[in-house]
Amino acid sequence: MAANSSSTVSKPSNIIGGKQSGPSAEQVVAAFQRMRSEQRSMASKAAELEMEINEHSLVIETLKDVDPTRKCFRLVGGVLVERTVKEVLPALGSNKEQISKIVESLNIQMQTKGRELTEYREKYNIRLVGEGEEGQGKSAATSNGGGSKGGAGVLVS
Repeated sequence: MAANSSSTVSKPSNIIGGKQSGPSAEQVVAAFQRMRSEQRSMASKAAELEMEINEHSLVIETLKDVDPTRKCFRLVGGVLVERTVKEVLPALGSNKEQISKIVESLNIQMQTKGRELTEYREKYNIRLVGEGEEGQGKSAATSNGGGSKGGAGVLVS
């Protein structure tokens, strides 16, 4: 009967003195992957908006030399609207400025997220696959022990 009761008890891996010492390796990796994903989505959105800025610049340059009273058509919310060049040029300029401000804001957010990622990697001793293999001379399996700062060395692919 004693054999049955001991087989159901699991050994907690990161509990010290009844308190948890930190998140598990899986939780650390999941959080790191989520942060990387957020940074990548910001970068792709910034690239998309940069392309829009380039398109706006191209249209503005093209319309500068056109007669201001000439008809032009603009897509507004999925509806094609007839306007004059004189009406469209200022709107395009203001749209371009607003998009530029959004891109600047995204770049600042990406830098902040990059710093957070770096701090998180250092805190939990996270090593990416293929990173630092030639200089350190130790594998990911041997980096788990020793003097890590509160967390086990985590290998992220």
